[in-house]
Amino acid sequence: MRTIIFANGTIDNSDSILSGKDLIIAADGGLHHCLRLGITPDVVIGDLDSLTTDDIKGPQIAGVEIIRYPAKKDQTDLELALRLAIDRGADEIVVFGAMGGRWDMSIANILLPAEQNLSNATIRIIDGRHEIMLLRAGKEITFQGKKEDILSLIPLGRDALGITTVGLEYPLKDDLLRFGSSRGISNVFIENSATVFLKQGLLLCVHIRTR
Repeated sequence: MRTIIFANGTIDNSDSILSGKDLIIAADGGLHHCLRLGITPDVVIGDLDSLTTDDIKGPQIAGVEIIRYPAKKDQTDLELALRLAIDRGADEIVVFGAMGGRWDMSIANILLPAEQNLSNATIRIIDGRHEIMLLRAGKEITFQGKKEDILSLIPLGRDALGITTVGLEYPLKDDLLRFGSSRGISNVFIENSATVFLKQGLLLCVHIRTR
C-alpha cells in the first residue's frame, strides 16, 4: 500500500503523484497543505501545535481521524506519521513538505528514513525538482528521469562500499565513497533512468530533475 504524507515544510507540487488509492496522512501543519490543495486526509497526526481549532473542526476534515500527541514528546510529527504509515501496512511512502523552514528540522527529516524501525517501506521525499531516497546495504534503486538529470550519492554515518551505478556519466563499479567526501555529488544521467546498487553502508541518493 502506498501512503502520502504531508509535512509542515514547503510544497511546490503534489497533485501529479496522488491517486485515489493512497492513504493520506497530514503531519500536524501539513494539514494546511491539504486544505489549500483541496485534499481530504485520512488521518491528522501530531501535537497539533501548528493548527487552530477552526483547522481541526473545519468542514473539509469532518470525520477525519485525529491522533493527538502531547507537545512534550520524543518524536517529530513527521516521524509519528511515518511510524503510523508503517503500522498500517505501507510499503511505499511519499513525503511532501519535509524541507524548508528550520534547518535542523529539514536535516532530521532527510535522515528519518535511516531509522531502523522504518526500514520495511520505501520512502521518497519530494521537494520540487528534488527526489530523495535512502539506499540500504544489499539493495538497489532505479530513478526514472531524463538525460542530464543530476544524481548525487552521499554516504551516511560511515563509508559506503561496493557501489555500482548504471546510466550515469561517471560510472562507479564496485567502488567506495568515503563518509564526509563530496566525490559522489553531481553525477549526470546519460539515459532516462539511473540505477545504484550498494553492498555495505548507507547512501543518501538525491535525484534532481533538470527539466
